[in-house]
Amino acid sequence: MRAGDCNLAQAEVIVAALDELPGDLDPEIKSKAEEALVGYATQLDPARLRRLGRRILDLIAPEIAEAEEAKRLAAEEAHAHKKTRLAMRRVGDGTTRITAVIPDAAADRLATNLEAFASPRRDDGTRTETGDYLPYDRRLGRAFCQMLETLDPTRLPIHGGDATTVIVTIDLDQLRKDAGIGQILGGAPITAAEARRLACTANIVPAVLGGASEVLDLGRKERFFTAAQRRALLLRSATCEAEGCDIPGTWAEAHHWLAWAQSGTTDLDNAALLCSHHHHRAHDPAYLHERLPNGDIRFTRRR
Repeated sequence: MRAGDCNLAQAEVIVAALDELPGDLDPEIKSKAEEALVGYATQLDPARLRRLGRRILDLIAPEIAEAEEAKRLAAEEAHAHKKTRLAMRRVGDGTTRITAVIPDAAADRLATNLEAFASPRRDDGTRTETGDYLPYDRRLGRAFCQMLETLDPTRLPIHGGDATTVIVTIDLDQLRKDAGIGQILGGAPITAAEARRLACTANIVPAVLGGASEVLDLGRKERFFTAAQRRALLLRSATCEAEGCDIPGTWAEAHHWLAWAQSGTTDLDNAALLCSHHHHRAHDPAYLHERLPNGDIRFTRRR
């Protein structure tokens, strides 16, 4: 540092890199590591020097580097396992804040899954009113919600005596209202429109109640479109059926054109293949939707 070949930030990086070396490392190897890092300080800025410091054993002692790296990774994974946690807190405005600490490998897997849903694709709800793409964090938030709805419940653990299931209770009169309200068992209230949307493809049990909370109808899996029907829908339309939407049909959801609450049947004549964005719009009372002569579905905001 006196000679001007190394500044304080670089010196701190070198000290940190040496401190991270295994405690039982041969002192001679540690001295070589220090000499090498000091030499590279004349060429590299602190950020690049820090990256080099993490791999310094590969340069000066490759014969032991792999074993030491394996031990370091094992220690990191054990540490990550102990620190893994997830907390949910209701904000009070209809949203819940989720905070999590998970291992890097799990985070990479989650990011890969979310980005499959969140990658920007034309006008599928990932653009703002000005035509710009939604910020990355907002796209990931929407993707997380969509991923939860596409989980296969048959591969989830038994919970409460049954395969993991969300039960939504709603009075029949409320279900038929545009502004009706339902209740997720053990959770938050939802609109009737959201309950009707979930009833199309989400793996829920819709429990329709009469005036005295008498169970009028407890939906079964037959209410959902079968795998064979899904394949038939894909043959009919390879993409989302909304006008101008080119989201692949394999990413889309089967929608009851006439809702089951209005005695709609689960058959191909009453089915529409819609991406998650347009499926939400189909159940949004702020929008009208109609079939065009070519089979596309046009959405129009109510005036």
